[in-house]
Amino acid sequence: MSKKWKRFLAAALCAGVFAVPNFSEVQAAAEIPTDAKGDATSMIKVENLKLTQEWDKVFPKSEKVNHKKITFVNRYGITLAADMYTPKNYSGKLPALAVAGAFGAVKEQISGLYAQEMAERGFLTIAFDPSFTGESGGYPRFVASPDINTEDFCAAVDYLSTLENVDEDKIGIIGICGWGGLALNAAATDTRIKATVATTMYDMSRVTANGYFDYEKDAETLKKERQQNRENLNKQRTLDYKDGKYKRAGGVVEDPSEFPQFVKDYYAYYKTKRGYHKRSLNSNDGWNMTSALSFMNMPQLTYTNEIQNPVLIVHGEKAHSRYFSEDAFEKMTGTKRAGNDTIVGNKELLIIPGASHIDLYDNKNAIPFDKIDAFFKANLK
Repeated sequence: MSKKWKRFLAAALCAGVFAVPNFSEVQAAAEIPTDAKGDATSMIKVENLKLTQEWDKVFPKSEKVNHKKITFVNRYGITLAADMYTPKNYSGKLPALAVAGAFGAVKEQISGLYAQEMAERGFLTIAFDPSFTGESGGYPRFVASPDINTEDFCAAVDYLSTLENVDEDKIGIIGICGWGGLALNAAATDTRIKATVATTMYDMSRVTANGYFDYEKDAETLKKERQQNRENLNKQRTLDYKDGKYKRAGGVVEDPSEFPQFVKDYYAYYKTKRGYHKRSLNSNDGWNMTSALSFMNMPQLTYTNEIQNPVLIVHGEKAHSRYFSEDAFEKMTGTKRAGNDTIVGNKELLIIPGASHIDLYDNKNAIPFDKIDAFFKANLK
């Protein structure tokens, strides 16, 4: 250590800036680790994940596409697992789509259905498990983060951009439910995303901070409720640390009989043969409870009014969550919904008559795949 640094540290200690046990520890800490001098710690490293190879989706396998498991790494070093679907007998470079959602689901459920369908229509697609969930890596398990989960979409674009059979200028994303809001957030920051579809969208920051139907409550009530939630969640942080494990928030309720219709709809998908999956958080014990803190404090749609590339938002007319999409569209365009198909520039809000929130999970009579197909083919060209 140089005399200059020794004099600086001595002066700092006298001034009470540092509290260092002894000088030898300071000297040891000042030595730069060998790895930090080079590129070893900056390498993008793929974790060796254990991936299920048999078909374990909740939807039937298509004979029109090829399927395989792949992995990619996000900016936080977490390795994500995905299913890749590729049309059979294609030639040249393909437009590509990354698909995720619903919030608390896995790629064997809704996102996989969307990805397989879009592959049948000529796109190379990947449906991925978000960080900390499903077959993807990351510890502790079952954590949700507005930052990391937005990054998951951007990392999927990283991966797709490197494939020889993908046109890197023709990459789009599809986000479903809570991942619809995260898809818009990703589109606001990642200019490589040339077109975005958000279906049956949730704004997870908003619903976490305000509860459902926040427009029915006055601002002071919402403020008090948020404060109470903060106190409860921070107490849970202390308990978790004492216990050495994270308490789970619980998935979809086991008995929805006393709950609103949309909870019964969730049960009908996640808790029955229709959509149950052993790795799905919603089908089982849910997220870590304290994950809610970051969403409550970090509004994720702040800059969606600056998205320049095309966006299609799709929602069901009868969905309890429709207001999320309507308000997101208004924020992006400055225009309120006008009818079931409202277009402002390259932004569109499509409302599906009679459809509920869950209808856009797996009801092919409600999901407007023809519209989504036409949207991407018009904008990924």
